[in-house]
Amino acid sequence: MDLFDRMLGHDRWTTDRYLALSQNLSHAQLDREFDIGLRTLRQTFDHIILNIEFWTGLMEGTPIADEPQHASVEDMIARHARAYDQFEEGAREFAAAGSLDESFVDHYSIQQRCGATILHVVLHNAQHRGEGLHILRRLGLEHLPDGDPQAWEYMLARA
Repeated sequence: MDLFDRMLGHDRWTTDRYLALSQNLSHAQLDREFDIGLRTLRQTFDHIILNIEFWTGLMEGTPIADEPQHASVEDMIARHARAYDQFEEGAREFAAAGSLDESFVDHYSIQQRCGATILHVVLHNAQHRGEGLHILRRLGLEHLPDGDPQAWEYMLARA
């Protein structure tokens, strides 16, 4: 497994895990406001998924509308799977073609490089997952995975 495999695998798995842990939460819990980040767990997950869709669309030349969905957790799980499939496929294609330095114009008319954008998506997701983890803890969930890449790799080795 190379660094790219680790980066993308961990990013996807950790968001999937936090979404799965949220499936039994009520709508009130998903929409309860906290004094962190995007304020609610639903908005946090929706933002993470939208970010993946948004930047994948820009890198691939098919921009999407920057509109939150505010869907159920089950819908977000399915949407995350679709978005990450497309993101990961595109990221791997850019890497395999040696095109990580290829550029595109973003929504602010600024030139961005694909490699930096892939890294942006992964780090952006990690930041907001940290906020989501904080919200899950404040909602009373216990024994939550902290999202550590070494713990993820250890779990893979044991599976």
